[in-house]
Amino acid sequence: MKAFIPGVLVLAGILVSGQATEFHVAVDGDDAAEGTRKAPFRTIQRAADRAHPGDVVTVHEGIYRERVNPPRGGSSNEKRIVYRAPPGEKVEIRGSERVDNWEPVDNGVWKAALPNSFFGDFNPYNDLIQGDWFNPKKRKHHTGAVYLNGDWLIEASSLEEALESNAGDALWFGVAGEDVTTIWAQFGTADPNRENVEINVRQSVFHPDRPGRDFITVRGFTMRHAATPWAPPTAVQIGLLGTHWSRGWIIEDNTISYSVCCGITLGKYGDEWDNTSANSAEGYVQTIDRALKNGWSRERVGGHIVRRNAISHCEQAGIVGSMGGAFSVITDNTIHDIHVRRLFTGAEQAGIKLHGAIDTVVARNYIHHAIRGIWLDWMAQGARVTRNLIHDTDMDLFFEVNHGPFLADNNICLSVKSVQNVSHGGAYAHNLFGGIFFTRKYEKRRTPYHRAHSTELVGLSDNPSGDDRIYNNVFFGQRSSLSDHDQALMPVWMAGNLFFSGARPSRHEAEPVLHPDADPGFRVISEPDGVFLDFNLPEGWMGQGSRALVDSELLGKARIPQLPYVGPDDTPIRVDTDYFGKPRDAKNPAPGPFAKPGTGPQRVKVR
Repeated sequence: MKAFIPGVLVLAGILVSGQATEFHVAVDGDDAAEGTRKAPFRTIQRAADRAHPGDVVTVHEGIYRERVNPPRGGSSNEKRIVYRAPPGEKVEIRGSERVDNWEPVDNGVWKAALPNSFFGDFNPYNDLIQGDWFNPKKRKHHTGAVYLNGDWLIEASSLEEALESNAGDALWFGVAGEDVTTIWAQFGTADPNRENVEINVRQSVFHPDRPGRDFITVRGFTMRHAATPWAPPTAVQIGLLGTHWSRGWIIEDNTISYSVCCGITLGKYGDEWDNTSANSAEGYVQTIDRALKNGWSRERVGGHIVRRNAISHCEQAGIVGSMGGAFSVITDNTIHDIHVRRLFTGAEQAGIKLHGAIDTVVARNYIHHAIRGIWLDWMAQGARVTRNLIHDTDMDLFFEVNHGPFLADNNICLSVKSVQNVSHGGAYAHNLFGGIFFTRKYEKRRTPYHRAHSTELVGLSDNPSGDDRIYNNVFFGQRSSLSDHDQALMPVWMAGNLFFSGARPSRHEAEPVLHPDADPGFRVISEPDGVFLDFNLPEGWMGQGSRALVDSELLGKARIPQLPYVGPDDTPIRVDTDYFGKPRDAKNPAPGPFAKPGTGPQRVKVR
């Protein structure tokens, strides 16, 4: 069997050939210069305007306040346009500007009046968050934000609320007039003219204004402060960093934070039907039809690599994409503090939220303190969710109205709800589940399935429960149960699962291994030198029977699309390595995500 992730890493190699040019950018540069190391440009945008396929833009240490709009992409994986920060140099790109003309009002409240020309053609304080599947909770929300020494304040619901004495969270409120925008903010005992106070002025930080800017690499930057709009699956999806309906980006080793809605978008283009779906399945099916006419295919859209990024403080999603994330690899990212303020709500919030994740791999990500962990919604055909660590969310894994085949294996899910299953055709193998495994009996929405490894539609189906394969998992705790599958409307296959401390099996499993009184105490401990999983396994915890190795032959075919569980290149699947990539005993693999766990108290470094 081919290596699961390394095969992709070969694809991601950057080869610069021919007459490639390296442009340099420095904070003390000059856009009238030549862009060389000795005579660098001042702005990244100037270098972007000059860069062509095969070229490299090297941005040197400092803070750059601009929105980068690459006017073109590379021509192939071998001739990319690469934007990079040199190793060891801290390069920040911010969508904010500093404000230091604050005047005191009272009770720690200050105000600043700014001419609307300060914002150019986009004023976040006159830009409401709205769109399909968005719920404002009976108040208005803007894409603007105010930051005090790097951390954001909370938008007040009214000027009166912002003028009240400081108590609890610090608030701000803005009014965009005909000529002047006034912002009131609570700074407590701080003097905002002496501290670092910034406000959003740009909708994004790195985002092309048109689709089809392919084969771009963005590496090693810190990006902050974007006035991003709500990004539903039916409308243009603009993130702090976004690919905008293109192909073959590599987004790696970046720190992305403080986006009012989304961090990274791998999503949809915009058109005249944006936000007109009436929040309906039928409306999204029409969006898919239009997307196919706008080039949604393996050859033209998707195929991105998003790896080793740190993403935080986004109030919609860390990574979001509608169809534009198909055929992608999202791996080794750390994502946290996603939709934790909950001033508004909707149906698109998660650490990672994808529609149309066809043949997409979501692997080895660490997601915590988020409303949801990984949410694959519609058309996750051929998707694999593997080796992720998720805790302190409202739900860890959410599979919504998919027909399979999709596979979740070797994941560690420790929140109150481990799985929300509103799909069928899923396979769950060698996971550790400490929370609820919810399965809806029937969902009437008719959603698409496709030709193998393709966006080509084959048909639509409703979503009766069942057709799931659940093998060699570990469940623990009173909340953890497979009993929802007892009433499944299609066949279910279960074997080799182990149940600790009150976790309950389904009637579909003939010989579950039960340890009702043993509490392994699985818990995540974060320390300066890493993230650890503590647990305690009793003697004989595996039981006396043997388990089958989970592979394509065992899993068979998903019933509705009649497709096998295989890799994106049709390679048969063998879940013969564990959470760490270590080999399993093929004759009797241990349940759960670890190949050879011992007995007794243990501490395992998981991140």
